[in-house]
Amino acid sequence: MLIVDDEPIARRRLQRLLRRIEGVTVLGEAGDVAEALAAVQQLAPEVVLMDIQIPGGGGFAALERMAPPRPAVIFVTAHDRYALRAFDVEAVDYVTKPVELSRLALALARARSASAAQEHRERIDELQSTVQSLRGALARAAGPVHAIWIRSGAEMRSIDIDTISHIRAERDYVRIHAGGRSWLHGDTLSGMEEKLAPHGVLRVHRSVLVLRRAVVGIGRRGRGRLELRLADGSAVPVGRSHVAAVGAALGLQGPAPPAD
Repeated sequence: MLIVDDEPIARRRLQRLLRRIEGVTVLGEAGDVAEALAAVQQLAPEVVLMDIQIPGGGGFAALERMAPPRPAVIFVTAHDRYALRAFDVEAVDYVTKPVELSRLALALARARSASAAQEHRERIDELQSTVQSLRGALARAAGPVHAIWIRSGAEMRSIDIDTISHIRAERDYVRIHAGGRSWLHGDTLSGMEEKLAPHGVLRVHRSVLVLRRAVVGIGRRGRGRLELRLADGSAVPVGRSHVAAVGAALGLQGPAPPAD
């Protein structure tokens, strides 16, 4: 546990309350953003009790600058107007001053639950990463893959590569469009490009891959940008830096297609 507040009296009050809650150990204190960040890095607390109005930019700035994996943060403040923003930045709880023992105990219970849930998610992610690596190694040994396995709810689902039209990057994942539906998949666009290379995949945009066999037409959209029409009815714009490579891959010759 780390206490972050620029008022010594407030820190002492929290210390007294925390001594009455079983299983809590206070590792240290900080009075501003710089001290808080240094203490988090050095002490690695599981939970941080932090005032929002602290020198150096405030509690929100401190939370945003914490390197992952971040501790569970409980904001403690005399003002209630920051509550919505606190939850927007994924704070575990928001406690107003003067702090009551029962309310503080509830906040800590929520922090422990959040930490346990995060550890569970990390174990699942690690297991999934291991499975993906093993599956990739087996696939490389066996030759080109003909299906992509994705997680769908609590199950694994096989997506036939012949049904895939295109794939879009979506934050830390990719969204696979196949058979008129789409699925979020835990892989990178580069990883998918490598897997699908034997099946004729085209990088048409920095965030989009298209299966060459899915292309049924080529046209133009606003400001003369090239656009691929796909068999499933989708229209995918081609990034300016990819026009030449896409044209060569599709065997385009002569003048570019006219605008619609």
